[in-house]
Amino acid sequence: MNSKATETSRPREITLRFLAEPGDVNFGGKVHGGAVMKWIDQAGYACAVGWSGYYCVTVYVGGIRFYKPIFIGQVVDVKASVVHTGSSSMHIAIEVCATDPRTGARKLTTRCLIVFVAVDGGGDTVSVPSWVPQTDEDKRLEQYAMHMAQLRKEEDNELLSLPTPANR
Repeated sequence: MNSKATETSRPREITLRFLAEPGDVNFGGKVHGGAVMKWIDQAGYACAVGWSGYYCVTVYVGGIRFYKPIFIGQVVDVKASVVHTGSSSMHIAIEVCATDPRTGARKLTTRCLIVFVAVDGGGDTVSVPSWVPQTDEDKRLEQYAMHMAQLRKEEDNELLSLPTPANR
């Protein structure tokens, strides 16, 4: 896909579906948080590449919140949605839900925000199409993403002001 494609030809959302398998389980008998984080990164990547048309790299994962456990045999949906774009970055909201296929009971298990940057073959950032919120919910999600970006800047500035081990 090239950068000349129109916004309407680009998918804003993607849902990946996984089956929670025995190899995904931790010592407590539930799906390991690391497995869920891998699925989140995969869905976020697919969403970012679909939006930008370029290879993308993860630059930030934040606010990850695990609400409920996922069990073996549950069908896991990982929904990724573009909620804000910068010049080369895409903020992707992730929602993870698990469904028991025997009963149909569905539950929200995890949410987070993940940021990807589009890069060319040499690893340099490239421009991505702008995303414009359409609904009130879209606007709320974009405001959240922008607020989180500001908090990350403040956090980075605070971290940079700390003495390094070499300066102690």
